[in-house]
Amino acid sequence: MESGKLTKAENVRGKLHVGGYGGVDDKSTWVRLQPSSKNFQWAELSFNPVVTFISLAIILAFAVWAMVLPADANAEFANWQSWVGLNFTWLYIGSQDAWAIFIIIVYLSKYSNIKLGPDDSKPEYNDASWFSMLFACGVSTGLFFYGVAEPLYHYIGPNRYTADPTMPDNKLAQEAINITLYHWGLHGWVVYTIVGLILALMAHREGLPLTMKSCFYPLIGDKIFGWPGDLVDILSVIATLFGVCTSLGLGTMQINEGLHLMNSDIPVGTDSQLIIIWSITVVATGSVLTGVKYGIRRISEGCFCLGLALMLCVLFLDNTVYLLNLYVQSMGYYFQWIIQLGFHSDAFEQLGPSAGAEERGRFIPDGFLTTDGPSGWMNGWTIFYWGWWIAWCPFVGMFIAKISVGRTIKEFIAGTMAAPVIYVFMWMIIFGGAGLRMEREAAQNDLCCHNIDMSRVVNLAIASPDGLISVDDGLCATKDCNVCANNLLAKTIEDGMTYQELKMETEMFSKPEWWGKTTVSRNLTRLSCRKTEEMWFDMMMSYGDLGNFLSGFSLISLILYFVTSSDSGSLVIDCLASNGHPEPPRLQRVIWALIEGLTATALLVAGGKQALTALQAMSIATGLIYTILMCVACLALWRALQVEGGDLDPNGPTFDVDLLDPFFTDPFDEVLSKISSTSKLFLQFLINLVLAPLTVAKTSSRVFSSSTFWPVLISLSIFLFMFVFLHLLQLAVDGAWALAWISYIAFGSGVSIVRSRARIHLNIPGHPIEDLCVSLLLYPSVALQMEISTHPGKMLKKINNKNEEEKINKGFSYSMDSVPAIVINSKVA
Repeated sequence: MESGKLTKAENVRGKLHVGGYGGVDDKSTWVRLQPSSKNFQWAELSFNPVVTFISLAIILAFAVWAMVLPADANAEFANWQSWVGLNFTWLYIGSQDAWAIFIIIVYLSKYSNIKLGPDDSKPEYNDASWFSMLFACGVSTGLFFYGVAEPLYHYIGPNRYTADPTMPDNKLAQEAINITLYHWGLHGWVVYTIVGLILALMAHREGLPLTMKSCFYPLIGDKIFGWPGDLVDILSVIATLFGVCTSLGLGTMQINEGLHLMNSDIPVGTDSQLIIIWSITVVATGSVLTGVKYGIRRISEGCFCLGLALMLCVLFLDNTVYLLNLYVQSMGYYFQWIIQLGFHSDAFEQLGPSAGAEERGRFIPDGFLTTDGPSGWMNGWTIFYWGWWIAWCPFVGMFIAKISVGRTIKEFIAGTMAAPVIYVFMWMIIFGGAGLRMEREAAQNDLCCHNIDMSRVVNLAIASPDGLISVDDGLCATKDCNVCANNLLAKTIEDGMTYQELKMETEMFSKPEWWGKTTVSRNLTRLSCRKTEEMWFDMMMSYGDLGNFLSGFSLISLILYFVTSSDSGSLVIDCLASNGHPEPPRLQRVIWALIEGLTATALLVAGGKQALTALQAMSIATGLIYTILMCVACLALWRALQVEGGDLDPNGPTFDVDLLDPFFTDPFDEVLSKISSTSKLFLQFLINLVLAPLTVAKTSSRVFSSSTFWPVLISLSIFLFMFVFLHLLQLAVDGAWALAWISYIAFGSGVSIVRSRARIHLNIPGHPIEDLCVSLLLYPSVALQMEISTHPGKMLKKINNKNEEEKINKGFSYSMDSVPAIVINSKVA
């Protein structure tokens, strides 16, 4: 067994060192097991021990919790998700819009013609195969789960549109379609595009590992090979595995429901679902063993073609003219309202019910307490979607990057933004529109959601077959019959129907409880009365003689989409755990595929849907972390594009100490050799937690004038003191914390002004906003950085820097080796 980093000769990415950074050596931590015996070649392993073992430990801990205490875990994770949604709606909504604008700028910029790979490289896959793989990986089974159900929920469920009783029903239906398109459109796919783009750029042009940590190389350089990079990859492994496992478990339930609707002899239960899970896992394992070029590629092409055929069948079998009209109309409506809808955050709804509406002369119809939308809708839908898209970005972004070598940035953005959105819109409008049509026609034919206890009807038919139906016989499951039940019972009473006759009528349905909710031929079903997992198949069964065929066709497509998500997820997790190895050992692929299946099985058996939704909520809650990382990744992408385009010199002037240097962030094989110098930096960092005003004042006297020393020292000292004092005062005076943070922002702003001036003094490129952000986040490091870089004796000592040529301009992160006062064992070049 060998441990350590791969040599340059062993690094298969070495030949791709063609980018603006001149190529980067992989300094990742490796453990490699290569049996010498030919009989055990299958047992080869190659992985990052830090990422692998810590990820497995955390996955095991969360899974055990969800299995042993599913109710507690579900409640806790749901609270996390709710807290994130209620407190950070503005961040989720605003960041999605900012990313969409950013990617449009990149598309229109001069950098859009840069190749994701060597300049003479060609795409590895044709356009059709490439699109099929990225699409199948990106949307998974959500198309089937929400294709019919989501527009219907927005049409009938509580939201800010249904709360308005004056809104015409046709406009409400259009709004339902529009919200669905918003959740599945540009704002969702932009997440995958940004992550995939920067990963493809750094991996295929610079030879960096194809893992999430490489996104941040333009900002922190080789420190991605230390613990910061491993931390990013650990979070990515966890989010990806939990995301795939919960989708696998929850989707299995939908497949089980579909099989049961087609054949009632197939029970809905754990045994059936375990068979489905392991059938999918076995196929996915075989697919991932064959790699991207064969298994994953062909299965993706297959499920895409099946889905396309299914969509065209529904288009032709349903009201074709209506669906075509709806598509044209909905596209125009989407682009007309996308800016308003994209920035809407339910600010007033989240305040809770409004008061005094009648006093202000607002119209509230009879039977309505308020016309406000529900306060929890945004968190339950839009924030849920954004958290889910973002939580999946490591998985999908990495996979798209892996298959996109040889394409230009413009081709990449068009392929990951425009093409999928157009196709998804077709899917959602056709299936969602068909569902809305059937819901309205079902209501027109008096089908509704009654609460009649059909088992009670059967018992009465046996006890008194000739007895006339009576509302006094306690026929409803609850104490009172709802409006629908009263109407249905009134009609049977008016027709003089007996219990035996009603029983015979219910026997015409597969299940007695379907009576009154669907027709005998199943051509119409009141979808709002059905479970989410059943709606899709109810829709398929409405197409007459082809109903069973289309349901079976849907199941095959659904399973293939599951297999695609599972196998590509296993491959991505293996790449994350093995430092972006382009072809991870087969044994590792099998291990991770089996871990997915075992985790989903354990959760399903021990906690059922409750345990799965608990991990789903936890995975979505991690979207908050990735939202912040994504914003940083946008800065890194723009910096990398500037370097690739020749607008930024990667070897230009830099600060002499990195903001992260005090935290032992160098690659692991360099940490011990720098332990003394890093320890000194860490000690100075701790000192500057208190004495930063003095350090910044010294820098100010050098970069501005000596007369600024005392004003800077006094003002920053007051602001920093007030930040601490006002927090303590909060114990006695409520609201003092707000003044404390105002003081801290003032303090950080002062530090950032000095840092901006220091950059200009040292000819270091950057931006004042960057200076403000890092000054607020890491002011002790900023103070230390400026003190060392502007020290009067710096230039003389800098001659002894042995790694001067290796420094790259990272805006606000620079090589540790050039700290003049504490470099140890330095040599003259």
